[in-house]
Amino acid sequence: MNKPAIYLLFIIFVVGIGVLIGFINLPGEWYKTLAKPQFTPPNWLFGPAWTILYILIGIAGARAWIGDRGSAGMKLWWLQILLNFSWSPVFFGFRLTVPGLFVIVALLVVILCFIVERWRRDGIAALLFIPYAAWVSFATLLNASIVYLN
Repeated sequence: MNKPAIYLLFIIFVVGIGVLIGFINLPGEWYKTLAKPQFTPPNWLFGPAWTILYILIGIAGARAWIGDRGSAGMKLWWLQILLNFSWSPVFFGFRLTVPGLFVIVALLVVILCFIVERWRRDGIAALLFIPYAAWVSFATLLNASIVYLN
């Protein structure tokens, strides 16, 4: 398979599954009733932000796959995508804010490990994960604040 096809497949996979999980686990009325911190972004921001991040995640995953499918970076990539796709069902689907916090903290750790592991092998893939790390850091603070306030 050629490189452009691999990139396209990774992007379609990540964006497609991410969007599907988002639609299946909409925040709904339960989320509206939760006390949230003042810095909570408007709901409309999450869709565009995650779409951009999912594209970056897909590109980084394709780069790791093309570079070495069996690498530690590729294993970390798969682990972060599993954790990423688990958070919405835990937090919104099952309405479990504390376990959601554990999932997102683990996700942040794995994202940071991916960045460190990729830094010398593929600096571009590492850089693609920096906005993701920043957003998940913010989301972790938001999740922790919701746990605290409720």
